[in-house]
Amino acid sequence: MDLIKLAEEIIAGKRLVREDDLSFFEDCDLDDLRKGADKLRKHFSGDRVDLCTIISGKNGNCSENCRFCAQSAHNHTGCEVYPLLDYDEIYAAAKSNEEEGVDRFAIVISGHHPSDEDFEKIIGIFERLHKELKISLCASLGFLSSDQFERLYKAGVRSYHNNIETSHSNFKNICTSHSFEDKAANIRRAKAAGLSVCSGGIIGMGETFRDRLEMALDLSELGVKSVPINTLVPIPGTPLESLPVLSEDEILRTVAMFRFVNPEADIRLGAGRKLIADNALPAFSGGASATITGNMLTTSGLTIKQDRQMLVGIGRSVR
Repeated sequence: MDLIKLAEEIIAGKRLVREDDLSFFEDCDLDDLRKGADKLRKHFSGDRVDLCTIISGKNGNCSENCRFCAQSAHNHTGCEVYPLLDYDEIYAAAKSNEEEGVDRFAIVISGHHPSDEDFEKIIGIFERLHKELKISLCASLGFLSSDQFERLYKAGVRSYHNNIETSHSNFKNICTSHSFEDKAANIRRAKAAGLSVCSGGIIGMGETFRDRLEMALDLSELGVKSVPINTLVPIPGTPLESLPVLSEDEILRTVAMFRFVNPEADIRLGAGRKLIADNALPAFSGGASATITGNMLTTSGLTIKQDRQMLVGIGRSVR
């Protein structure tokens, strides 16, 4: 397979679909794959890097049984549990992130969905943030109704985060308290309300490379335009605590493959960046065009300043 030629065909309008034989992604030359992915990144995303941060607005004691998650009440990780944060604490984080040049700020809460009381509080928080700050707003609140999505949009939220986590075929091995179909329906409701959807998943949960390829195709078919790729760092107390971590080459191959399958999306680095050398620099030269940043678990302690310095150093543009 001539991967540069394939990249050029994709730039000219070709799109990879489920009916194609895409098995070559698993064992093609990694350097060529990364070069093709970077060509696609350059064409579709340019040198602009989208930076986003999150705050855990409500933490722990989640009713869902996701096997990877420290916050699931079904697991025994000793994670911190606290109710919904107040406005001042959330505002302080959002304002600080805005001042450091972050593009987007997300409030994330644990649980299948917010209580009615919490949802009303969250709407009020977003309305105030929208009035008082310029940073773009994102929410990750679990499963919502169409009316709730519409209210989020009216409150100033423009993005919704809802990872599918893994492929449709593998989902039942990762979570049984909700289904892949539930996730897909939630994404469609968010899009119908006018929200841009951020959805990806976690690699290294015991899935095959073909599962990762299927996940990339699932996201393409859902029309997702921001695709976070997280790499599992096993957490003691979860059912996946004994899994080996993926090699750097496996992660880079996955990032590059996702760019080929979702050429117009932002391929966003998330958890597990420390598994790639040099602050994940090789991923940014192999298809990635965005990242979660800030001092938080999902970015392994990398600061906004460190990310900005690294990205400017390789000729990328940040806000």
